[in-house]
Amino acid sequence: MINPAKRVTATRPFFRASWNAACSALMLVPFIVALGAENAVAASKPPISTPTISCAGATQTSINVQVCAGATGLPNGFTLQWLKAADYAANGNQWLSDSDPLACSAGFSGSANLSRYNLAPGECVTVNVGDFLFDNGASTNCPTGLECGTQYVFRAFGHATNTMSRSDFTTTTTCATLDCGHASSCTLTQGYWKTHGAVPTGNNEYAWPDVIKANGLKLGNVSYTAADLLSILNKPAQGNGLIALAHQLIAAKLNVAAGADPTAVSADIATADALIANLVVPPLGSGYLAPSLTSGLVTALGNYNEGATGPGHCDDQEPVIAQ
Repeated sequence: MINPAKRVTATRPFFRASWNAACSALMLVPFIVALGAENAVAASKPPISTPTISCAGATQTSINVQVCAGATGLPNGFTLQWLKAADYAANGNQWLSDSDPLACSAGFSGSANLSRYNLAPGECVTVNVGDFLFDNGASTNCPTGLECGTQYVFRAFGHATNTMSRSDFTTTTTCATLDCGHASSCTLTQGYWKTHGAVPTGNNEYAWPDVIKANGLKLGNVSYTAADLLSILNKPAQGNGLIALAHQLIAAKLNVAAGADPTAVSADIATADALIANLVVPPLGSGYLAPSLTSGLVTALGNYNEGATGPGHCDDQEPVIAQ
């Protein structure tokens, strides 16, 4: 005959385990419900309105793309993607994967300090795709110039926010750089001169004209050595119009020293020097100019350097330099 006391003692572990399991399951219920609710909220976020894009001019090495916000605006900015139209067609008119080296992308953050990419509903901004200037809030995996006489396809999407999911992609838009056709007395971009300076990048050589290697040049009334000029070219603009202007002014003066016809840019160079005057350009000094004061000159000098005006951009990226 089994002793009742022993029976109770023997079954206690079983009931205790069952009770603990039941309690654990009950404790998980609120977590599961909360997780489900969180996922439901995330899934129910409305999307950012899809922006629109359009071609807005080109040089031989760059294309301007205008991005316009929809009804929600683009409070966190947007991403622009592009590749050669020939590569797009070869892939069955489908976009390449982001990891493909032929696929290019640039992010324009609306949340960065001094960003111009936080767009209100219906507001537009034009970005220059090609020889990217350092711009606060912008980053890219393809910072070099585009090829002359070439069609490119573009698309964009708006970035997500805390309350809205990212937008759909825009429709695919095709734009083209200006035709090739210049091999001598031609110009090169500030990106070229930066990567071919006193500390060349990649497999490049130091290709600056000998006169500037030896004597440097002036920006405004201030003289800079070749090493100084390279440090300026490597300095991000970060909302300082003086730095952005210096980038293009250095490139224009290097182009003229290398033998490019200066006729179309002489007046702009003189105006830029007068505006800079005694300001010392960062990182060598603390000079500052508002971008609103310099944007017109930056565009004019950039157009000369990139081949939209003047003798045109060098097709082979290797001009015959006058030493």
